[in-house]
Amino acid sequence: MSEPVRIGLIGAGAIVQVAHLPLLKKLKTVEVAAICDPDLPKARALAERFQIKDVFDDIEDLLGHEQVDAILVATPNHLHEPHVMAGLSAGCHVLVEKPGALSPAAEQRIGRLAERKELVVMVGMTHRYRPDAQAVRSFVQNGELGELDSIRASWHVSRPARTPLGWRTRKDEAGGGAMLDLGLTMVDLCLWLAGNPTPVRVSANLTRNKGERGVEHSGSTIVVCDPGIAIWVDVTWRHIGERERFGVGLRGTKGTAGINPLHVWKELNGVPHDVSPTGTLSRESAFTASFRAEWAHFLAAIAGEAEVPALSEHITLLKVIDAIYKSAAEGREIVL
Repeated sequence: MSEPVRIGLIGAGAIVQVAHLPLLKKLKTVEVAAICDPDLPKARALAERFQIKDVFDDIEDLLGHEQVDAILVATPNHLHEPHVMAGLSAGCHVLVEKPGALSPAAEQRIGRLAERKELVVMVGMTHRYRPDAQAVRSFVQNGELGELDSIRASWHVSRPARTPLGWRTRKDEAGGGAMLDLGLTMVDLCLWLAGNPTPVRVSANLTRNKGERGVEHSGSTIVVCDPGIAIWVDVTWRHIGERERFGVGLRGTKGTAGINPLHVWKELNGVPHDVSPTGTLSRESAFTASFRAEWAHFLAAIAGEAEVPALSEHITLLKVIDAIYKSAAEGREIVL
């Protein structure tokens, strides 16, 4: 029996507490060896709760004192690049929460070091691993929807669900607001569902309250891709309604599909038919299932049993995000 993969956790925030640690502690192939966070009491409390042996308040101390095979980077956005680079330099594989870095150039630096070290770096785009997203992508890949014309995606989060936002409201730490936090993953999901077409032009609008400084709380964008697929994304942290809204809709020449809820329609003999998969999705929530599948992919990649999504995809995504912010700031369409 092979030894478990030893994991070091960099960051002890909500996503680690709610998503990563409950899952990792159930995996027999993984040992959570240590956790690191500048807030040492918080890290110690989490370590005690999940039976993690060693606790540190600095990533260099963790990497210098622990023999870990891989690290999870779940720190504020502006720290992603230095923390990923530190992990790679220490010989660790890295799973990093999105965004992998705050600029295409930074992501390119990460890619070069990972290639030189022959290590795995994976950006945690969990929506790709949703069971409904996986099902819809299989219809697209098999050509059952025909040529895609457009994809519309929205993620509307109510204010109480995101309060307090903490560092996410500070541009120097977050890099952006709702469009970077929610929009980046929605644009990525749309591009991935479409088979990663080439973005060619971007138009966007970002919204702050009157007199408000800092990052945007809402945003909308259209990304036109070669060969003519239009991607529409609308996001907000300040949704006013009964509950959070999340959904994606695809329109093709032979059919349509959607996520949350999962539905697929195809034209057969000139008549629309509901061909939505039934009984294929587990009772596990899409949130939990996506993190479980993401970790399975990462661990398989470390073992050489699976390919990692190319960092070039994330570099392209960051170029689109840069264009979104530039378009909103300058009030014009940006050609990539």
